[in-house]
Amino acid sequence: MNEERRTLIKTASYEAEPHEVGRVLLLYSGGLDTSVMLKWIQDEYEAEVVALTVDLGQPGEDFEVVRGKALRLGALDCHVVDAREEFARDYVLPAIKANALYGGGYPLFTALGRPLIAKLAVDYATTSGCDTIAHGCTGKGNDQVRIESAVIALAPEMKIIAPVRGWQMGREEEIAYARQHGIPVKGGTESPPYSIDDNLWGRSSEGGPIEDLDEPPRDDVFQLVTRPEEAPDEPEDVVVAFERGGPVAMNGERMELVALLERAGEVGSRHGVGIVDHVEDRIVGLKVRDLYEVPAAAVILAAHKELEKLVGTIHQNTFKPHLDDHWAYLVYAGLWYEPLRSDLDAFMDAVNEQVTGEVTLRLFKGSVRPVARRSPNALYDPALAGFGQSGGLFSQQASPGFIELWSLQSRMAYGVRNKRKEGT
Repeated sequence: MNEERRTLIKTASYEAEPHEVGRVLLLYSGGLDTSVMLKWIQDEYEAEVVALTVDLGQPGEDFEVVRGKALRLGALDCHVVDAREEFARDYVLPAIKANALYGGGYPLFTALGRPLIAKLAVDYATTSGCDTIAHGCTGKGNDQVRIESAVIALAPEMKIIAPVRGWQMGREEEIAYARQHGIPVKGGTESPPYSIDDNLWGRSSEGGPIEDLDEPPRDDVFQLVTRPEEAPDEPEDVVVAFERGGPVAMNGERMELVALLERAGEVGSRHGVGIVDHVEDRIVGLKVRDLYEVPAAAVILAAHKELEKLVGTIHQNTFKPHLDDHWAYLVYAGLWYEPLRSDLDAFMDAVNEQVTGEVTLRLFKGSVRPVARRSPNALYDPALAGFGQSGGLFSQQASPGFIELWSLQSRMAYGVRNKRKEGT
C-alpha cells in the first residue's frame, strides 16, 4: 500500500481508515473516474472490490459491457440492477405530485436517483460482505452529500471512501493512470469535456466551455433534445391523462410509468422541449452553471400543474407551491430521509387525490403550453364562468355586499394612513 495513503485526516466518523477496509462496494458507472477507482482501491487499500451498476434509464448504455469491464479490472463481481421501475414509482412520481423544480428550473433527476442508488449500495454491500462503500463524487458537488447522507442514515456502521475527493488527480492524470494500468478510456481524449449524468427523467452537462457564462451553449452539448431551431415546423398536440396525480396515458394509450416517461421524453425531444440553461446555487456554497435536457419532465410537469390548478381551490393553489419548493429543496440538498420530506409527501398525496383528468399540450419549437383540459373534479362550471351568467351557486345580486365586506379592512387602513399624513 502506498505509504502516503496510510494517514487519513478524518473529518467525519464514517470515513474509512485504511486498516478498516477489507471489502469495498464500489458504485461503478464504467466511466473514467470509477474505472480508475476500481483499480486504485485494490492497490491503495489492498482491498477486494465488488461493483454495483444501477440502471435508472440511462439512454444508450450497454450494461453488459460495463459489467464485463468491471470484471476485467479485477472486481470480484459486478451487480447490474434494473431499478427503472422503482425509480419511476418511488422517486419520480412523488416529484411529479410535488411539481418539483429546484431554483425554478431543475427537475431533480440526478438528486432523485442518488438516494435510490445509496439504498441499493447498502443492500448489496450488506449481502456481499462489504464493510465500505466507495463512490466517485467530487468534493465540489452535491452528490457526495446525497449519497453519504443516505448511506449513514440507512447503515450507520458502514464506512465510506471517496477517492476522487482526495487523490488530487485531474482528467489528464486519470488518463495517464488508466493507460499505465491498461484501463480503457471511454470516448478517448478528444471527446467533449463535459461531465454528464442522465436517467429517464433528464440529462445534465457541466464543466468545460459551459463554465463560461459569457458564451451560449455549444451545439455539441445537446445529445438528447433537438435544438429548437431544428425542431419540426408544425406543432404537435399531446394529451396526457392522470389518475390521482400520476400520469397513466398519452394520446389515449394507457401504459406503465417507465414507458410513459420514455414516450414523453421522445416526443418532447423531437420538438426541442426541455432545454434549461441554469445558474444554480449548490448546497456546498458554489454557484454553478448547468445545462439540462429534460423533455419528459417538461411535458409531464406542465400537464400536472395545469390539471392540479383546475381541481384545486384558490387556497390550495396559492399555498401548495410553497411546499412544492421546500420539497424540491430537501431533495436537492440530499435530505431524502428528513422526516419533513415524508410529511410533505402525505400532503402531496392528499391534494393529488383529486388530480384526475386530461390535459392537452401543444409542443412547438421548444415551447410547451396547455391548450385544453378536463377533469371530473374540476372546480369550474362553464354555466357560471361565462360573462353575464348568473344563477345556481353564484348570484350577481350578492356582489355589492361582498365588495363592501371584502374591502373593509383595506379601506379602513387607507383612511387611517391618510389622516396621519395630513396630520389630523
